[in-house]
Amino acid sequence: MSATSAIPIRPSAIEPAEWRARVELAAAYRMLHHWGWTALIYNHVTARVPGTHDQFLINSYGLLYDEIAASNLVKIDLTGNVLAGPPGAEVNLAGLVIHSAVHAARPEIACVVHTHTPAGVGVSAMAEGLMPLSLESTLLARRLGYHEFEGITVEDDEKPRLVAALGDRIGLILRNHGLLAVGRSVAEAVTRIWVMERACEMQVAALSGGPVHRVAPEVESRIADQMAKFDKRSDDGDRAFAAMLRWLDRNDPGYKD
Repeated sequence: MSATSAIPIRPSAIEPAEWRARVELAAAYRMLHHWGWTALIYNHVTARVPGTHDQFLINSYGLLYDEIAASNLVKIDLTGNVLAGPPGAEVNLAGLVIHSAVHAARPEIACVVHTHTPAGVGVSAMAEGLMPLSLESTLLARRLGYHEFEGITVEDDEKPRLVAALGDRIGLILRNHGLLAVGRSVAEAVTRIWVMERACEMQVAALSGGPVHRVAPEVESRIADQMAKFDKRSDDGDRAFAAMLRWLDRNDPGYKD
């Protein structure tokens, strides 16, 4: 599969809502790049095309995250047919399998983020998974599922098990694999993966220092109840995402091209 270069697309050529989704998704890729949460040309972040149930935007396979812009994202359907994108654009098969499964099963989800970081994979390989050791980890209590490792995610028959593990939760710890977060907006999904990654980093740091002090179960339960109320808000992550957009505008504005 070959890499493609950015080919400008005039915003007037597509619907304004789709262009906004493209800009926000491209920004998400640049954010993950700057946070160091990339794996060369692999991994993927997707956004549903507004107003559709069977179309989403994904990176062109072969581009680094800091090369991704609104104009070179690829629009595909749930079976992987390329509907729009740079000439010769291709899509990572694992990205198609994972993201098509989630977008098909969760119509309210606008964005799906998948990462393979040392901390995320490290925690995914721990027998207990994510432990109640930090504020960030307790923010995720009762909100994450676990999906067992089945090999490279390129087989359609894994989709039902992946979807069942996710259920109505905000994310997954993919055993021996990495992390996955979903959101009703790009902002929400990116903020959620940030919390997941930070919780994993803190766990790895805490376990490197010897015996740990766990958050009391009653406190973890209280925070889970609080977060259940916060999940009903429609602006979860908007402020943090807007702040990062301002940072990108100052330091890496090419995501809007």
